[in-house]
Amino acid sequence: MESYIVDWLNLGVRWLHFISGIAWIGASLYFVMLDLSLKPPKKPEDAKRGVDGELWAVHGGGFYQSQKFLTGPKGEPLSEDLHWSKWEAYTTWLSGMGLLAILYWYGANAYLIDPSVAALSVPAAIAISAGSLVVGWLVYDTLCKIIKNELALSIIVYVLVVAAAWGYSQVFSARAAYVHVGALIGTIMVWNVFFHIIPGQKQMVSEIRAGKAPDPRPGVIGKQRSVHNTYFTLPVLFIMISNHYPMTYGNKYGWAVLAVIMLAGALIRQYFVLRHVGKNALALPAVAVVLLLGLAVIMAPASPSSAAAGAVKFSDVQLIIARRCAVCHAEKPTFPGFPQPPAGVMLDSPERIKAAAPRIHQQTIATQTMPIGNLTKMTAEERTLLGQWLAAGAPIN
Repeated sequence: MESYIVDWLNLGVRWLHFISGIAWIGASLYFVMLDLSLKPPKKPEDAKRGVDGELWAVHGGGFYQSQKFLTGPKGEPLSEDLHWSKWEAYTTWLSGMGLLAILYWYGANAYLIDPSVAALSVPAAIAISAGSLVVGWLVYDTLCKIIKNELALSIIVYVLVVAAAWGYSQVFSARAAYVHVGALIGTIMVWNVFFHIIPGQKQMVSEIRAGKAPDPRPGVIGKQRSVHNTYFTLPVLFIMISNHYPMTYGNKYGWAVLAVIMLAGALIRQYFVLRHVGKNALALPAVAVVLLLGLAVIMAPASPSSAAAGAVKFSDVQLIIARRCAVCHAEKPTFPGFPQPPAGVMLDSPERIKAAAPRIHQQTIATQTMPIGNLTKMTAEERTLLGQWLAAGAPIN
């Protein structure tokens, strides 16, 4: 019953995370587009009112006019009915932390800790997990305050995120390492909103309503952090779905794979940012595609050599799978904490094992991401035997 309840908690919190993430990122992408697409106001009276830029748009059968006031309207009070874009971000982070707690803290022995990487206790692993997010934010926030050159700052932040990916891969399971890079980036993004963007906006609103000229510094800082957030967007979206692709996080150099994918995502985002100001920099997505294609070529697993395949009895293969795999991947799993077979994959009959042969090769031999965290302690000799069986065509007779 406990596992059943945890499964529903996982489902509910993941769904909330997904929905709020769409709302937050959708709003973020829209406002970046809006801000970069503004044109000078056509009516002189609008400019006198403090309108800095405007955009006409059509959507859903209606026409919309958006106007931007840098420091609020002139000659009229600031509306009391202001919409604040913040709870989408906060809900995304809170639900994401909930998922991290349910899956990787509560299920630390299954998903967070890999004894072949580091022999951590559960409390130590959780402390590293939570503490690294706080330390990562403090380092990033300090760099933003002391480095004035934005290009240099961007490069340094990217290098530090890659370093974090490498560091996580030295202490956590491969899958958990990727997820923690996403949690780190997501924490930076949301804490940018909480500690800088929203407080700066509140300060400006208070000063405007008090009849004062607003201090421009909070706006400058908020703009900087908002720009950073937009380049984090595609990398963090990839990480959110990365657990479906063990060929990435399960690679021997998974942290480097993630570094290339994050760079490609940032280049693609930059292309769309420039499109909003009328620049069609096709070289950016072209470079991103070349990076991804090159990565795919470099990562391609070597085909199993049939010449190296020995005479492997299927009965031996079936025994390994029964001991190491089918305890979870069965119609009725017997391994604690798995009420259902993960991903619906069942390996409890010869026919099901044969059908799953490509998956077994990819996840158990090529990337060695299964058994997850090597919970069932599959040995190198057993992997070799499975590889030989796969090289011989995965016979079940």
